[in-house]
Amino acid sequence: MSIAHRRPPHPFHLGILAAMAWIVAGAGVVAGAAQDEDQVRIARLQYDGGGDWYCDPSSLPNWLEIFSLRTGIPTADRDVVVTLDSEDLYRYPFLYMSGHGRVKLSGTEVQELRRYLDAGGFLYADDNYGLDESFRAMIREVFPEEELVALPGSHPIYSSFYELPGLPKIHKHDGEPARGFGVFRDGRLVVFYSYSSDIGDGLEDPDVHGDPAEVREAAARMAVNILMYALTHP
Repeated sequence: MSIAHRRPPHPFHLGILAAMAWIVAGAGVVAGAAQDEDQVRIARLQYDGGGDWYCDPSSLPNWLEIFSLRTGIPTADRDVVVTLDSEDLYRYPFLYMSGHGRVKLSGTEVQELRRYLDAGGFLYADDNYGLDESFRAMIREVFPEEELVALPGSHPIYSSFYELPGLPKIHKHDGEPARGFGVFRDGRLVVFYSYSSDIGDGLEDPDVHGDPAEVREAAARMAVNILMYALTHP
């Protein structure tokens, strides 16, 4: 199916408005009665190239539960998996990708990701140690006219719910500092990239990596901030 005959240009308003209504109303009052379509969801991006897009399987269900418990905003029980040619891609304003290896998008997928982001979508990419080179090449294809820029600790994504000094360091790997990067379009942050941090690892079930409680709490707080920022900065 050609891109020209696919989806309307601004398809994300319903999910964002539903979440905003819960925020404004203080949430929690009738959370059990929320309809399925009003729940916040995370869509995991399945991509080609050999990278393990499916990594950290317990991280996203845990993230959704944490977000709901701490903010009062109703969430789905599990994430969904989408590709860039999925018919329901535009039902989900928040797209997540991670992995350790190579990402390869076709020309059509590059155009579709650009269109998705320019239509109001948000992409959070979490480097799970090994994604960096391939991810940066992907972003250059999607937005050749933009730069992946380092975000200062004062950026609102670090204070959208919890006040954090910047991106937390969850796993050591090469000893590189944790750094957050972004792509902006017309002043709107459309891509957030966490490098050398491993937020997804910190969200996994406690017995997967054996991280201490304070490390897992740091990952949880950053994850809440990322999702809250995306919902409140459409």
